[in-house]
Amino acid sequence: MPIQLIAMDIDGTLLDSRSQLPAENAQAIAEAASSGIEIVIVTGRRFHSARLIAEQLPCEVELIVSNGALVKSKTGETHLRNLLPAETARRVLHATEEFRPMSGVIFDRPESDQVVFERIDWEGPFVGPYLRRYRNQVAEICPLPDCLNGEDPIEVMFIGECAPVRAARDRLQSLEFRSDYTLALTEYPATGFSFLDVLRSGVTKGAALAEWTRRRGIPRESVMAIGDNWNDREMLEYAGLPVVMGNSIAELKSLGWATTRANDECGVADAIRRYALRNG
Repeated sequence: MPIQLIAMDIDGTLLDSRSQLPAENAQAIAEAASSGIEIVIVTGRRFHSARLIAEQLPCEVELIVSNGALVKSKTGETHLRNLLPAETARRVLHATEEFRPMSGVIFDRPESDQVVFERIDWEGPFVGPYLRRYRNQVAEICPLPDCLNGEDPIEVMFIGECAPVRAARDRLQSLEFRSDYTLALTEYPATGFSFLDVLRSGVTKGAALAEWTRRRGIPRESVMAIGDNWNDREMLEYAGLPVVMGNSIAELKSLGWATTRANDECGVADAIRRYALRNG
């Protein structure tokens, strides 16, 4: 069936290794949109971070953000929202207290206090550079569970080096209330940087994409998805045409899906022209 919708990850996929949007990717996306194909960004990033990338694309685009917890338009209109119950977030924080220096809570708020940490090492090698880009959206509350004052968050997040983030994941996988939440892991071994998101049970990129395409009346056979990391797997499994980046983690490459070039070689443009527009 012809492709009617292209869903793509941002980091490691749409952007190159310098976190820049290659002009060739933007041009191929514009070509797809002009041919009637819908474009959806599907990312672990928060909405305000993802929108900065969406605004660089010369076409209409919808955004599935926070690993599927929210679906929004580029202008900020909310189409779908699945928040983590505050009580579940509180239990997660209490059960992972030893990981508190790298844990934060993210809320669906218009501007300030979107991301809350207990204490922030602004000069730290991992959290510091990430949060300095969004300083006006970040707050400190000690102890961290006190930020859960009645408003359900989007997620609890762990950010830092790969090994301790994996240790936090292992702890969360062993808790007696494990069925109350979903875990989404994103790793960048080349830099040693990792994210772990604790989301409402059942929330994934794939589940959000399935619901969005159902609402749009688009069959999964007409969906192409492009990704590179652990948190892209459910999205790729849902799509009728899953495409794995050349720089992808080995697990995704082992599943027999179509592969495109690496993100530094404009793999998104290659995938769109070869598989969706079929002119390559």
